Amino acid sequence: MRIASAETITTSPGRNFVTLRITTDDGLTGLGDATLNGRELAVASYLSDHVIPLLTGRDAARIEDTWQYLYRGAYWRRGPVTMAAIAAVDTALWDIKAKAAGMPLYQLLGGASRTGALAYGHASGRDIPELLDSIREHLAAGYRAIRVQTGVPGLGPVYGVASSGGAGGAGGPGGGERYDYEPARRAALPVEETWDTRAYLRHLPGVFEAVRAEFGPELPLLHDGHHRMTPIQAAKLGTSLEPYDLFWLEDATPGEDQAALRLIRQHTTTPLAIGEVFNSVHDYTTLLTERLIDYVRSAVTHTGGVTAMKKLLDFAAVYGVKSGMHGPTDVSPVGMAAALHLDLAIHNFGIQEYMRHSAETLEVFRTSYTFADGLLHPSDTPGLGVELDDAAAARFPYAPAYLPVNRLTDGTVHDW
Repeated sequence: MRIASAETITTSPGRNFVTLRITTDDGLTGLGDATLNGRELAVASYLSDHVIPLLTGRDAARIEDTWQYLYRGAYWRRGPVTMAAIAAVDTALWDIKAKAAGMPLYQLLGGASRTGALAYGHASGRDIPELLDSIREHLAAGYRAIRVQTGVPGLGPVYGVASSGGAGGAGGPGGGERYDYEPARRAALPVEETWDTRAYLRHLPGVFEAVRAEFGPELPLLHDGHHRMTPIQAAKLGTSLEPYDLFWLEDATPGEDQAALRLIRQHTTTPLAIGEVFNSVHDYTTLLTERLIDYVRSAVTHTGGVTAMKKLLDFAAVYGVKSGMHGPTDVSPVGMAAALHLDLAIHNFGIQEYMRHSAETLEVFRTSYTFADGLLHPSDTPGLGVELDDAAAARFPYAPAYLPVNRLTDGTVHDW
């Protein structure tokens, strides 16, 4: 079974996606997600100009060898563009192998370890009453775990708050329509938002106090700090949130400095999650071996594919660290399906992020995974269980879109 051809499909049904499709000489096809939010065309070019010419004629069954060939053979290793491209190839080859076997992918990864993957949704509001309404809506939709994000008094639009205009919400201060439930916005230049960490630190404990008062102690609650705190600020926040029993505090500080997590860990027992901007197991070595985090947040799409994520999560399991894979709508349904097969198979599963894709996206990507009673299941369809509709994809051409840029109140560019 040889690779006969490969092609990239760039489409924008509400937001931009890059998909790699590999076809074998016996007619099987496999899909891989190559989407890199705000830098999609860089990965599409990397694939078309540098990777696809290397694939024709290769044995489609030799997945590990192909992964090593693309990673070690290129000399320039790691980085989000390279690893997203390798992930797309790897995931497409796993899709083909599972189709050839007539099995859902999770069966080739060791079979199911659970009946479904607990998912968390994104509740948010400009103020506390709006947040509480959003949580109620998510609970009514079947979620059993909730990420909590709110606006900060005195600031304008804030990342993660769905109704903030500058984050893409229609009619708000930033203008424009929301970009498939995420803060990216279609525009020639990024929106610029304003941030004040001290105001945020004062406000957030009261938010969680109100949520716990309304919904009780049993509901798993999560929060994303989005790399905006120094280590000592993150330690302070983790300590102040301990009475509210968070499932995790995510991305409390920029992840490049792994040693910074030592200080946070020394000061708080709030569980820590990090890694959605990581793209290699090497980004995690200190964090795992010193048990500085509790959850791995990487995405299959951005971390080298199914092969690399399985190895990373097996490494994490040695140190008692669980999965919490990245899964908002900047991961296509192909990438989401790949994550769900891993979720079902690995032993150290923790939780899966899940934002529902738009109706237009689901026209392009025909999915078979399901969400019921708070749990996701990848389905028993052979392969990944996702197919791409070329005619639908062609109706949605690429459109430039950017995530916001963040500035402090004095105008200094800050972490976003």
